[in-house]
Amino acid sequence: MIAAATSVALNAGVSAHRLDEYLQTARIAILLDRVHVELDLTPGVAVADRVVQRIDKDGDAALSVEEQQTYARQVLSATELRIDGTPLQTTLVAAHFPDVEAVKRGEGTIRIDVDVVVPLLTAGRHQLLFRNANDPDSAVYLANALMPENDRISIARQVRDAVQRELTIDFDVRGTQTLSPGESLFLGLAGAAVLLLPLLRRGQRMRKIRADR
Repeated sequence: MIAAATSVALNAGVSAHRLDEYLQTARIAILLDRVHVELDLTPGVAVADRVVQRIDKDGDAALSVEEQQTYARQVLSATELRIDGTPLQTTLVAAHFPDVEAVKRGEGTIRIDVDVVVPLLTAGRHQLLFRNANDPDSAVYLANALMPENDRISIARQVRDAVQRELTIDFDVRGTQTLSPGESLFLGLAGAAVLLLPLLRRGQRMRKIRADR
């Protein structure tokens, strides 16, 4: 339900953005071993030509794979992600670009997917900081955390600056499930039985061999 509500809110922002704005929407998923960031970039009609010129370096009205990758990395270089104050290195996973005409009509959205490997997260409270400084002159920013898929992670709160260029996410990581003393004893005995079973079977075979003699 939370993820659905977030999606509705973000879609509403996309459909209502003004023609002179460059809408940049970030969705952040926190996992135990990494952070996944989805960036949707939608230029309004009034700024679309300028955005296209930045991507289409050779001016042939077509966005080559190399031009797409170059622009995607430029966008990432303007973003910052930290966990517990430690800066993290982003890795471009995929970049999807609409055709030039769709962008110029204000109907094209650029999608950039990023993975960030994180240090081992210990149990307890942690803080993630995401900052987007891409194209600040015309940009309008939105940023939200997605509902965690792993039940060991829970979002405590989200704090944004006035323009949502910066998002701070406080989240908790629960430790692995601990066993009661009775459960630990049972598993210990079961493990010992598994280890002793081959020895018992060997003893039975030896006794049978002696009996046959």
